[in-house]
Amino acid sequence: MRIGNEETYSDCPIITRTVELGGLTKQQLIQRLQEYSILLNEYGERLLTDEKFMTSETKYSLQTIELIVAYLGFPEGATTPQIYKKASELGLELCPLELGPYLRLEYLDQPDSGTSLQQHQAPTGSITIATEILTGDDNFPKGFYLRRINDELWLRGYIADDLHIWNPNDHFVFCLTKRL
Repeated sequence: MRIGNEETYSDCPIITRTVELGGLTKQQLIQRLQEYSILLNEYGERLLTDEKFMTSETKYSLQTIELIVAYLGFPEGATTPQIYKKASELGLELCPLELGPYLRLEYLDQPDSGTSLQQHQAPTGSITIATEILTGDDNFPKGFYLRRINDELWLRGYIADDLHIWNPNDHFVFCLTKRL
């Protein structure tokens, strides 16, 4: 499958998924994560418990696309605003914040990335959910990423300012379509 222009997507591998969201309260969603032994870091917990994190009462599905930063036309990497702007130009949309926990619950067979000692970079094997930033506070988590470490599933939050350069091989998930 290809979207956008040939230059950016020519023969690039992408992963599309249809994810079912909604129908659970915030507390039910947190309970479901616990039932699946999904671990949260401090930033993930802050996002889930913040009043700005909303869940939909209505069930709906999203079609998502996972691709790497280089396939958006950034072979040297890019900042979050650059990535989001290019994705928008290609017809991709930011995902609702609640996609993070629901995608984590559906993507239980994510490959194990092992431990990583990288600092201030997305861990190898992680998948960042492209979402609207809830606040301009640089100390508040910007969104979620998924990771499997030593056979444990994680839903992690992250902090990155607008100057942070994402690596060309970092994975992002955007929305293709939203159906109610």
